[in-house]
Amino acid sequence: MSIDLRSDTVTKPSRNMRQAIAAAEVGDDVFGQDPTINILQSRVAELLGKEEGLFVASGTMGNQVAVNLHTRPGEEVILDRDAHIFYYEAGGPALLSGVMLHPLDSSHGILTASTIQAALRPPNIHFPPTSLICLENTLNRAGGRIFPLEEIAKIHRLARKHNLKVHLDGARLWNASVASGISLAEYSRYFDTVMVCFSKGLGAPVGSLLVGDRAAIEEARRYRKIYGGGMRQAGILGAAALYALEHNLPLLKQDHEKAISLAEAFNTLDYLSVDMESVQTNIVIITVTDQRLTAPRIAEALEKEGVLILALGVRMLRAVTHLDVNTADIKKAISIIKRINPR
Repeated sequence: MSIDLRSDTVTKPSRNMRQAIAAAEVGDDVFGQDPTINILQSRVAELLGKEEGLFVASGTMGNQVAVNLHTRPGEEVILDRDAHIFYYEAGGPALLSGVMLHPLDSSHGILTASTIQAALRPPNIHFPPTSLICLENTLNRAGGRIFPLEEIAKIHRLARKHNLKVHLDGARLWNASVASGISLAEYSRYFDTVMVCFSKGLGAPVGSLLVGDRAAIEEARRYRKIYGGGMRQAGILGAAALYALEHNLPLLKQDHEKAISLAEAFNTLDYLSVDMESVQTNIVIITVTDQRLTAPRIAEALEKEGVLILALGVRMLRAVTHLDVNTADIKKAISIIKRINPR
């Protein structure tokens, strides 16, 4: 069996999680009557210090609902050039919200308030008005780097000064909180809405949740319905998320330790390089330094030996640790990484 390090989305529900799913008390969530979903929404909203929560099918749905919520057609959204909303959500903001994305270059995925300030357009009939800033914590394509809280606070102050909304793609906010020791609520207080995923490091099979104030979530519920995201007996999914919060959230620290071991192994190879400063959570971004090699070629060589990692382009690879890859698996993967010769 392969050691799958392509993503933390490849995890499968454990036997105990499946038992929790089977035992879930359910109702019709579109009517607001699924007790398991109601418990999940309340619990996560409380963890993040917000009034209400809304269960959605995926992180992408949660982000797109938030963009719809905070913008009007013809407006502009500022975000990082490597942000998931810009890079991996299939042009959703243009199709679903009719807005333009204004992607900015950043330093290792960390947008600054000064960079955003410089990008704000003055009032002019030729320009789309900016209405929303989106941040991502941790930022996937920056190697799971944690967004500094001090900079988040500066961006929040800038947004309030210009009457802008701020949304957080917190798909892996759990990781940021565990690694930094900063509470989920402290991160979330600077955002109008926050999306968190259960189907990544927490190991649930499906689902994310959007939180915000009561009025925002009530409106978001309508957008979820428009997208076809109004699920009925969704408690069978919510039960997995509740189990993950209770049992798997504390395990994220182990994933971070495994990621450091992996990164150090990749750095022993003269044709690869990892910026160890970026390995702050469970994602390892590897740069191919030998111009004779490509990322797909290296990924193929590893796959033949039973290790799966993801090629993100010609020169970039990604490995992600998760709860379905234990310490013994990591040691085996490291042994394979050190002995392959893709040249």
